[in-house]
Amino acid sequence: MSPFRDNLFAGKSAFIAGGTSGINLGIAIRLAELGAKVTVCGRDEDKARRAAATIGNGALGLSADVRDYEIVRSAMVQAHDTHGALDIVISGAAGNFLAPALAMSANAFATVVDIDLNGTFNVFRGSHDLLNTPGASLIAITAGQAVNAMALQSHACAAKAGINQLVRVLALEWGPDVRVNGISPGPIADTEGMKRLAPDPATRAAHEARIAMKRWGTARDVAESAVFLCSDAAAYVTGTILDCDGGSQVGDASRLDMSRGLA
Repeated sequence: MSPFRDNLFAGKSAFIAGGTSGINLGIAIRLAELGAKVTVCGRDEDKARRAAATIGNGALGLSADVRDYEIVRSAMVQAHDTHGALDIVISGAAGNFLAPALAMSANAFATVVDIDLNGTFNVFRGSHDLLNTPGASLIAITAGQAVNAMALQSHACAAKAGINQLVRVLALEWGPDVRVNGISPGPIADTEGMKRLAPDPATRAAHEARIAMKRWGTARDVAESAVFLCSDAAAYVTGTILDCDGGSQVGDASRLDMSRGLA
């Protein structure tokens, strides 16, 4: 059961870039459940409309590529004109694939950085004069690659590390009127990334054994973290990256199982 009251965000306006699928759609749905008027955007116009229909509560679905500042800015202006000044802005658009650096073109590397890092800057910068201040909350969806080097992920590691630092800098520059934070999800079930990393039950079980919580997370887990960061309960939280990962970054919990066998 959620600790948050049903009307928590009544009268609030939320904009979620990349909110047409996956974790970000889960956040959008949860914000709408709590009363927010939600706008989601993604590159696919039909997908954006379907997402808005799924969210309900008067949600608006728009087509926008976060790599293009003017286009994403236009979408945010439309959200502002439809639902009012923006109280919540979430930047979650991302691109990724597995590839060693020597097999990756410069264009491929730049594409991921452009979507993830430059896209986050575009969304946050484009929102600034449209925000309901003081009290607006901005959240970037980052990842563990920001702090943990991973083979085949040079592009994502670089982009996510940049996002984390961007969050901290904007928290410095835009406080006290705007709070800027990030969420770093761990392995989340029913996402495209985890389907690729653990395509069968045995691989998933082995992966889950390494996690302190012994399970993958859900989109709802991440959504509740976003609700917290957007709420008055986090009124003194800014410049923070919140790990919503079941303890994935703490260490390998499967070693405890092996040590018990030796006792």
